Amino acid sequence: MKKSTGSIFKYSLLFILVAVLAYGVRYAWQAFPIISGYSAKMVCSCVYLSGRTVASVEGEELGNYPLSLAGVSLNREDSSVTATVFGMAKQKAIFRTGLGCTLLNELSEEEVRKQPVKLARVPAINPDTVAWPMGDLLPDSFPAGIDRQRLRDAVQYAFTEQDQEKKWRTRAVVVLYDGQLVEEKYAPGFDRHTRLLSWSMAKSVTGALVGILVKQGKLDVKAPAPVPAWRSVKDGREQITLENLLQQTSGLAFEENYSKATDATNMLFRKADMGGYTAEHALKDKPGSVFYYSSGNTNIISGIIRRTVGEDAYQAFPAEALFHKTGMYSAVMEPDAAGNFVGSSYMFATARDWARFGLLYARDGYWDNERILPEGWVQQSSTPVSVAPKGEYGYQFWLNAGKPAGSGNRTFPALPADMIYLSGHESQMVMIFPSRKLVVVRLGQTAGSNWFDTEGFMTRVLAAFP
Repeated sequence: MKKSTGSIFKYSLLFILVAVLAYGVRYAWQAFPIISGYSAKMVCSCVYLSGRTVASVEGEELGNYPLSLAGVSLNREDSSVTATVFGMAKQKAIFRTGLGCTLLNELSEEEVRKQPVKLARVPAINPDTVAWPMGDLLPDSFPAGIDRQRLRDAVQYAFTEQDQEKKWRTRAVVVLYDGQLVEEKYAPGFDRHTRLLSWSMAKSVTGALVGILVKQGKLDVKAPAPVPAWRSVKDGREQITLENLLQQTSGLAFEENYSKATDATNMLFRKADMGGYTAEHALKDKPGSVFYYSSGNTNIISGIIRRTVGEDAYQAFPAEALFHKTGMYSAVMEPDAAGNFVGSSYMFATARDWARFGLLYARDGYWDNERILPEGWVQQSSTPVSVAPKGEYGYQFWLNAGKPAGSGNRTFPALPADMIYLSGHESQMVMIFPSRKLVVVRLGQTAGSNWFDTEGFMTRVLAAFP
């Protein structure tokens, strides 16, 4: 007996509805915890570290779909933020003084709060009374040869919205010339004391911490990476070197994609031990043969740093070995629930402190007559990995070298080929131009990855200098 056309239509419609419902449930199951995790962590850090209001974070960082689906609740009594999506997928982030915010994943709040905190002691100084760059006291003199009006116009360009549908939302710009701070500007609600998020600029700081341990003779970049999970395996991961991790050539099958639920989003918003999670991934390519940018590689490095330094010294290590030596007193690296610094993504510092970090590399790793980074480390960091298509990466640093070297086949063809830079989501950048004695910081909240006109901005800045 044949089914009627009406019956076939009804069954087809039912099938489509069931398929759509199944897809929706699957999407919710995968995406909602990431949306709520991102929202809880972002509000927590921006409120407790940056001093912003919940409303400002909801309007900007969480203003676009699907992040706008999250409902956020701030609890001042226990210094936490909780987020849900339609009342589901509850995620909580907690603030701890000196450590910033941590998203609670796979471990209970009690377990995380019981973790010992052993921070570095902050020197009792007033930065406003200490000369730049170790402090914030600026000289009255101004370097000769700079077109000050052109420089101001160039900086203003970064703050001038070109398209109301694709806002740049620049929040801070700092310009150093020959080590001297020659220009800075902030958006309303932000100033030189505001800590701002690194996103992936944190990777370059993690690379510097490796350099310090190399200088101390505790790490060898050419040796197999000291990862416990790889010691007894014979699947190729035991061949991954620390240099492979630094150069993003580990070969691990890790997907760096933030538009959906992937390895990267699950790592950041659902896992307690981010580096351990990544280390469990299988090998996709022979180590050293393929360049693939991965936040997971950097979080494996964070775990290596922790085991190398030791538990008692780990939390204080970034400040004692790097931040306090360079006047970066605002800098905070945030840990995951297992206590590892999220070296791929979560560091907060003022724009001036980001400029100080750039200046350290501009000075070949020297600061106040002390060698912070080992001899040759800056050169190694700015040497392109051979398999990078545009010669665009070194040791956790982005490069503008081109491939072949100095060719037009580079990320920013109009900018100098010796430019090296820190780069993070939403167009966070610290750009270093050794040949021009320049360090330029640009921080903001540019929702589109290619919306901000980095090349146009920097071309204008460069034109103001001799």
